[in-house]
Amino acid sequence: MQITSVYASVVLACLQLSAASAAQPDPAATELWTPEPARVTPGDGAKPPSDAIVLFGGASLEEWMSTDAKPVAAKWPVADGAFKVRSGAGHIQTRRDFLDYQLHIEWRTPADVVGTGQSRGNSGVFLAATGPALRGYELQVLDCAANQTYVNGQAASIYKQLAPLVNACRPNGAWQSYDILWTAPRFLADGTLRSPARVTAFHNGVLVQWNAELTGETVYAGTPRYFPHGRSPIMLQDHGDKGPGVEFRNIWVRELE
Repeated sequence: MQITSVYASVVLACLQLSAASAAQPDPAATELWTPEPARVTPGDGAKPPSDAIVLFGGASLEEWMSTDAKPVAAKWPVADGAFKVRSGAGHIQTRRDFLDYQLHIEWRTPADVVGTGQSRGNSGVFLAATGPALRGYELQVLDCAANQTYVNGQAASIYKQLAPLVNACRPNGAWQSYDILWTAPRFLADGTLRSPARVTAFHNGVLVQWNAELTGETVYAGTPRYFPHGRSPIMLQDHGDKGPGVEFRNIWVRELE
């Protein structure tokens, strides 16, 4: 009886161990090995990632053109690794069209900037420009370190729609950066909006727009609304301010599938 009891205990223990082993999932069952992500060499400072399209590297505006009715080369001056808004010359836009992307762009308002409110170093990054009549979705550029204006019109706002989460402006005359994730709106075949545009943005490394949903294209007065469009250029604004212009440098974009 003792031998039988010991034997039964051993068998029971083995069955329990077997059952426990069977209930334990196989770690390999949840391991994915393919497809492997593409290898990208990260940038550092002024150097962009290896898969980026360089829109301005310091020497030429060949990736840009005027938004005039008959587009020509961009008319803004290039000097010392940057280019400057030429007041009255009109807006400029990329020669390429984009859908969803990651954008890095650096800008600065003049050290001797003049004016107040919206007239103090004003420009804008239009994340998708849908026509020469200044249509699209504007991330505001403005000196707001010590310059009060309406909050949905200050630097890093989605102009006349969304104020930034915080004011991360450096003093005028200092270089600043925007890092932007842009998701373009999608439209059905009949022009109906299927999904709105969204933007996440960092100003000088600080989160200022977080997966923000846009209600339409930028308008100076009235209610934003959508107009059907597809891939679009990125546009920089000539606000027409008097005095020294806003400068830009180190611009690159990564298209997102």
